[in-house]
Amino acid sequence: MNNILAVDISNPRDIALQIAARIKARRLELDLTQEGLAARAGVKFATYRRFEQTGEISLRGLLQIGFALNALSDFDLLFAQKQYQSLDDVLNETSVVRKRGKKK
Repeated sequence: MNNILAVDISNPRDIALQIAARIKARRLELDLTQEGLAARAGVKFATYRRFEQTGEISLRGLLQIGFALNALSDFDLLFAQKQYQSLDDVLNETSVVRKRGKKK
């Protein structure tokens, strides 16, 4: 299964479902049942089953599942700091005036 999120995903729900599908695929590669992975991860079976069906789970639960699958390193790039290619890139970035977000 592809580890890169598809470009045509348009909303958080679709992304959550794709993550759940990847975890399910990894679980099946390891020949684990839903109940077995839930027990390894320390999450309730019903919580895990709902996650595979809906993509909904707490961040802590997702991290516990990642730990159980030895996949915590997959979270490393999530919201990682921008990587610069040169000193000029750094200088150009720091010269930009920071703006506050708008209140809604």
